[in-house]
Amino acid sequence: MTMKTAFAAGVAALALTAGSASAKVTVEWWHAMGGVNGERVNKIAADFNATQSEYEVKPVYKGNYTETMTAAIAAFRAGEQPHIVQVFEVGTATMMAAKGAIYPVEKLMADAGEPFDKSDYLSAVISYYQTSDGQLLSMPFNSSTPVLWYNADALEAAGVKPPSTWDEVEAAAKALVANGMKCGLSFGWQSWVMIENYSAWHDLPIGTKENGFAGLDTELVFNNDHVVNRLDRVADMGKRSEFVYGGRRGDSLPLFVNGECGMWMNSSAYYGSIKSQAKFNFGQTMLPLDTAVRDKPQNSIIGGATLWVLSGHDAEEYKGVAKFLSYLSSPEVQAWWHQETGYVPITHAAYELSKKQGFYEKNPGTDTAIKQLSLNPPTPNSRGLRFGNFVQIRDIINEELEALWAGDKTARQAMDEAVARGNVLLRKFERSAR
Repeated sequence: MTMKTAFAAGVAALALTAGSASAKVTVEWWHAMGGVNGERVNKIAADFNATQSEYEVKPVYKGNYTETMTAAIAAFRAGEQPHIVQVFEVGTATMMAAKGAIYPVEKLMADAGEPFDKSDYLSAVISYYQTSDGQLLSMPFNSSTPVLWYNADALEAAGVKPPSTWDEVEAAAKALVANGMKCGLSFGWQSWVMIENYSAWHDLPIGTKENGFAGLDTELVFNNDHVVNRLDRVADMGKRSEFVYGGRRGDSLPLFVNGECGMWMNSSAYYGSIKSQAKFNFGQTMLPLDTAVRDKPQNSIIGGATLWVLSGHDAEEYKGVAKFLSYLSSPEVQAWWHQETGYVPITHAAYELSKKQGFYEKNPGTDTAIKQLSLNPPTPNSRGLRFGNFVQIRDIINEELEALWAGDKTARQAMDEAVARGNVLLRKFERSAR
């Protein structure tokens, strides 16, 4: 072979390689996972890409949950939507109302010929994202539920055990402060923890029409005596530093990991952060029971997000989406994600694999979230919620609770106002959705 022939052959080979690379079908995935979890999302995508040569998933961080959903809606209107977008659970009703914008996951898997069995998934997780006739709309990914985190060293020093009731929480907080801690209790995502999950845990309605699942004409009703009384008790704790408000979302995490607060109620998905930051022995236990309301808990409800598939792409691209969602749901991937983050495994197989690997034995308490979610079959009050405009309604609840913590309103005033303002947004959503 002459040098000229060899050169031509090399160019041809490079062209074939380039052609092969460009032939990969791209699947764009917009997500809201920043920091370490963002790195884990990138790893999942990279690992999937390495398993085959037909598709390439490209994860793109678009900001927090609200920013990501807003960006996806704007992109769809502009005809520049991604294939997959991560949307938090309270955006479900909004996504459902986006007629023609979503490609239901169950239909996608069937159309793509991808094996899919709903019975593989935890019922407490997928029930949140199903239609009234049982069709799964989006693929569960990072599902969590709030738990009670505690500083085991601080509780021991104060002479108290991890609490299981609200009376015990109050007693423990008092003992912690008396023993020199800055505060006894804090919590984050306060609407999710103190209203949505408090209600589900005690089988109380958050709204009419099965918390919105049974109709758009739902109304909020969480301004009941039980919620009001509990919030009043927490506000009273705040007057003695037994409770300290640390902000919305996860803003109060430093109060716990820095050893200022001995107890913290927030998502099970903070496991990775707490494990890496806390310099003390910590644990997690189930949400406290308000024995004035019920003699046993019902079940908690999920938070986190699912992956929604947006319409408007080619059939071949959707085959790649379906294959990626199958990979994402595999026991190995879900067990790894669960063990790294504290999010619950979305399938029974991933849970069983984690048990087989000895994860719960080595890390006691890390199955608390799963036990809470599956404690009892969900009731209409504890299945979850499906309210339109609930992202904005949560902001209203935050504002009203902050007025309570500041001493500017009573719990009754705050909850009555939150319900009244929230119902205005529900009627606005109902009109737009119809």
